Amino acid sequence: MALPQADVPIDGATAQRLSEEFNDAFRTFEASEDVFAPDAFFDLNMPVWRFQLQGAQAFASQLAHLHRGGAVWIDILQTVPTVSGFVTEHVQHEDVDGQEMSARRMWLCQVREGRIVEVVGYCSGEWDAQLRARHAVEAPMIRP
Repeated sequence: MALPQADVPIDGATAQRLSEEFNDAFRTFEASEDVFAPDAFFDLNMPVWRFQLQGAQAFASQLAHLHRGGAVWIDILQTVPTVSGFVTEHVQHEDVDGQEMSARRMWLCQVREGRIVEVVGYCSGEWDAQLRARHAVEAPMIRP
């Protein structure tokens, strides 16, 4: 009789690689089959809305649809391997008509056979310079 095996998280290098490639999708509006399963499931939660998408290309199309034409850059704050994939936290910045908009997000990514198969995301919503300045005064952060 075989003993049950303990769950083992994916290795840190794989989690980091997939996290970086996942985050690249927000700049390139592409969902590589090396990163995402073609039928990957996405459950996206915004401050006042929630929607779901099925398929890596549907996710890439949604990112392209939301893009407003300016430069996009991502700061990956952390990536943590889990038993079934990884969690990554990022801040997306986008130049919108000369104004920087930012959104802080947390992503729970499930991985099978080396590709992302399911993503649950939580977003703070977009913040402009005025909101970031107000926040700095009214709720200063203890840590970055």
